[in-house]
Amino acid sequence: MSKQLASVTATRNGPPSGAARHIPGEPGIWILLFGDMLVFTVLFAVYLRNRHANPELFAESQEALHRTIGVVNTVVLLTSSLLVVLGTSAVRNGQVALARRLLFAGAAVGACFVLLKAVEYQSLFAAGIAPSTNQFFMYYFVLTGLHLAHVLLGLVLLISLAATMPSTEPTATRVAFAEGGACFWHMVDLLWIIIFPLVFLVR
Repeated sequence: MSKQLASVTATRNGPPSGAARHIPGEPGIWILLFGDMLVFTVLFAVYLRNRHANPELFAESQEALHRTIGVVNTVVLLTSSLLVVLGTSAVRNGQVALARRLLFAGAAVGACFVLLKAVEYQSLFAAGIAPSTNQFFMYYFVLTGLHLAHVLLGLVLLISLAATMPSTEPTATRVAFAEGGACFWHMVDLLWIIIFPLVFLVR
């Protein structure tokens, strides 16, 4: 009877407080993530303010962008993030070999974003479009360029985590590092999910 009562009480109260309070990664990574998000939030606000002031120029300039590449890049980052989620879960479960393969796969898929963005940039430059063309393209290259820099940094983190994964069960510190790298990569994904509709689609 006492066991049944304890089970009902646990069900009503939810999981133990320690599990509920678990924050992935090291505390320092969250300072970096929130700082990055704050910078991008300011840029988004400035972009929208200037778009509101000159909607015709921004709408006309948007027509030169490659929306298909933007859609494909969105799918690429979502797929990469899924692989990283699975890889992080494997790290927590001590499945080192599987974690290494999944993290490398996540980085490989994420690298496709860089290649597609290079193709997109080259196409725009070939058409005579540069940051100095007008205000819209200045913001376009600033926002997507900063995001691309974050993608490159994220790829370095994923590859480093996979390459240095120990052959034995990872320590708590190693798990925290893997979670921190995954959180950074998910932030990169989130930023693109905001940038893509904001710059490519919003009318």
